[in-house]
Amino acid sequence: MKKITTTLTVAGKKPRNPLVTPARFRQAGSHGMRSPSALRQQAQRSLRGELKSLHPPSP
Repeated sequence: MKKITTTLTVAGKKPRNPLVTPARFRQAGSHGMRSPSALRQQAQRSLRGELKSLHPPSP
């Protein structure tokens, strides 16, 4: 008697969007105060705060 073996292959789940996989591995950089524009904006905000505290709006 001959033994018959059959192999069954099941396809994996197809991803919805193949571009999603690389995007999941990307991470944004830190938002620090290292850039010159960020330092300039911070200085401008602090100056506005000081000027507001010195000269409150008149009623």
